[in-house]
Amino acid sequence: MTAVRGGDDVLDRPPLTTLFRFATAGSVDDGKSTLVGRLLHDSKSILADQLDSVTRTSAERGFGGAGGGIDFALLTDGLRAEREQGITIDVAYRYFSTRSRSFILADCPGHVQYTRNMVTGATTADAVVVLIDGRNGVLEQTRRHLSVIHLLRVPHVIVAVNKIDLLDYDQTAFEDVEADVLAVTDDLGLGAVHVIPVSALQGDNIVGRSTRTPWYEGPSLLELLETLPSTDELEADFDSFRLPVQLVIRPQGGVTVPPTAVDEYRDYRAYAGQIASGTVRVGDAVSVFPGGASTVVTGIDFAGDSLDEATTPQSVAIRLADEFDITRGAVIASAGSLPRLSRDVTAALFWLDPRPLHPGARVLVKFGTATLQAIVSEITGRRDLDTLALEPATGLSVNDIGEATLRLASALPLEAYAENRRSGAFLVIDPQDGATLAAAIVLAPTSVTESDDA
Repeated sequence: MTAVRGGDDVLDRPPLTTLFRFATAGSVDDGKSTLVGRLLHDSKSILADQLDSVTRTSAERGFGGAGGGIDFALLTDGLRAEREQGITIDVAYRYFSTRSRSFILADCPGHVQYTRNMVTGATTADAVVVLIDGRNGVLEQTRRHLSVIHLLRVPHVIVAVNKIDLLDYDQTAFEDVEADVLAVTDDLGLGAVHVIPVSALQGDNIVGRSTRTPWYEGPSLLELLETLPSTDELEADFDSFRLPVQLVIRPQGGVTVPPTAVDEYRDYRAYAGQIASGTVRVGDAVSVFPGGASTVVTGIDFAGDSLDEATTPQSVAIRLADEFDITRGAVIASAGSLPRLSRDVTAALFWLDPRPLHPGARVLVKFGTATLQAIVSEITGRRDLDTLALEPATGLSVNDIGEATLRLASALPLEAYAENRRSGAFLVIDPQDGATLAAAIVLAPTSVTESDDA
């Protein structure tokens, strides 16, 4: 395997205007918060009053010595405990835009005890930027984060070899770390990986390309983020249409409408939600779960306008040619594309709660807009995050990644996460206090048998 360093296939793409979600990960003190702060600062995404505040705080702490400077980590480490300890504890979300794209950035913690927070930030990411201290190379936590990225099937992996300035911008030192990175990602089967030499403190290859690394011919970090296709773009043309119904829209009493529009208003019925995958067009044949009935899309409404088509992740209201008993939790999908219903599902669980999980536990499963009861029938094992091997286990503890089989109270059209990233994921919730216990991805749904339907 070779590293992907941008090249014509990336940089020659036309500018994109879509929303792009990315997360940062890496070991403690690799410089994640500093990199994020530098990225926001150099892309001119910091408000003047916030910059003044951070500059004053940096000066009070003597950052940068007599010459002064900005502690860029203060731009993201917002919790008091984070600033006092000099570490990132919770996921810090930041929103910024460039001329080409809008971004949602999740700065994830590096400590082992906060691995669950990293899972939270990476679950919906189009890309994850994994930082490595160039002086230390690949560490255990680096491998752990890359393992999580592999399990979550994040579309794009960027490895930023940070603190290249402390290596005197040496090409050989960078390539040694790059070789170690590729050995790990090859073992994990991560596919193409972008490796970039950066200095978060000095700003090398963050927003613009650095003249101090003339041997590196690839894009800067921001250039790469601006040109990578988002998950929505990758899936819109290839995945089957899925709309989990969130709300049924019907005329409300007491509303005055023009006399010429009374009949049209009285007959209006639409099913609203966010498109989970694929594209839908007026005239498309669709199927409805539960029931499996088929019909045709007669209209697509969005913010008071009618559309000819809509795609993920738009939130729209769909009108159908026939009337069905559809409620929240139903799914409208491309005709014939829904998988067979499943009541037993084997899933990878990213356990997030301090309370352990044991077989026989009663939980709630939130799949799309549907929430139903379930029981943990078996815990298959726990992942060794150094080797990704599945080891026998009788329970799961906080930060564990394990496999379990759940028995659902009623059947759902579950898909393997490997086939559909959005339709193959669900949440496990505590039925007593509503706490999120785990993020889960479907490994193998088991089709309903005749006895299950009875």
